[in-house]
Amino acid sequence: MSFDTQIDRRGTHCVKWDKMEALYGVSPKDGIAMWVADMEFQPPQCVQDAIKKMLDHGVYGYYGDETEYRAAIQWWMKTRHGWTLNPDHIFTTHGLVNGTAMCIDAFTSPGDGVVLFTPVYHAFARVISAAGREVVECELVNTNGRYEMDFDAYDAQMTGSETMLILCSPHNPGGRVWTKGELQAVAAFAKRHDLILVSDEIHHDLVFPGHTHIPMTNIAGLEDRLVMMTATTKTFNIAGSHSGNVVIADPDLRARFAARMAALGLSPNSFGLFMATAAYSPEGAEWVDALVTYLDTNRKIFDAGINAIPGLASMQMESTYLAWVDFSGTGMSREEFTSRTQDAAKIAANHGPTFGKGGEDFLRFNIAAPRAVVEDAVARMQAAFSDLQ
Repeated sequence: MSFDTQIDRRGTHCVKWDKMEALYGVSPKDGIAMWVADMEFQPPQCVQDAIKKMLDHGVYGYYGDETEYRAAIQWWMKTRHGWTLNPDHIFTTHGLVNGTAMCIDAFTSPGDGVVLFTPVYHAFARVISAAGREVVECELVNTNGRYEMDFDAYDAQMTGSETMLILCSPHNPGGRVWTKGELQAVAAFAKRHDLILVSDEIHHDLVFPGHTHIPMTNIAGLEDRLVMMTATTKTFNIAGSHSGNVVIADPDLRARFAARMAALGLSPNSFGLFMATAAYSPEGAEWVDALVTYLDTNRKIFDAGINAIPGLASMQMESTYLAWVDFSGTGMSREEFTSRTQDAAKIAANHGPTFGKGGEDFLRFNIAAPRAVVEDAVARMQAAFSDLQ
């Protein structure tokens, strides 16, 4: 569990490092990649051992008998999240972007509106638009550096053409852990407007002390319209396995989703199933506990350093490892603060507008890296904006 070890990922077909110069103009030779949401850490040893066991066996055939795999998911959700899960309700997709696209395909029609609380994870809008549906942006309210929902405003936006709501819980970016009251309000909104509710909970294991994630499935009254999405990929840094779970309790929705899976010939890869089974274990749980403690200290260091720069405000994360920094207090144009970050600090961070309405004055920084890297990033930002201090 040595999260301080620096691993050189350059030249390894790593999108985060090997594409950042083309996309952000930041060279991997002296820059820091803080954009793609994967971690700079190796996964727990139990996951490495599972892959080694496959290697030692040496035959990579079709995966059969998912009993152990489903039981591992069931155990994890019950022990870590208080969610009693029926293993027969699990579908395994090619990651959760694919899971989101599958939900849009199965439960909506071309031209339908799909509601997002923005700014939010950029892939949602991308797959909605690609499927010929309309993105309906309900902008979150930034109240003293904390995102909140305004359902009076959202109700007024609805036209009746909306058929689905995609919730990011915990929220990315901004790191909000929605409270029970907020989730109940989301549920009421979905019922009021007859929306299928897809709850993407991929960051649910990465919650900081003082906050508790509540699975949307534990909110009453959603049984006929709820789709849950979870994955091992963010928690254990195995995004390359492209494995995610869509969990549907309602039999009608489950049948519709199964029909689309069958029509498209989709089935999971064996690597992802073996890795997930190994990860959802007591050893994996111990590793996650240590990871969250490490990330919490990284968060404090990053926030303190960024917030010391006049005009910059790092939204306090309650979860995730994705810092959301507001530059509006600098009075700078988006082009200037982005240039200072990329050209002067030599840091590749996600551009806020890609997350939708409300993201215009922000950049997103990934702090899931060895502490020395986070400290270096803070020092670079302070130097790049030194004239403000």
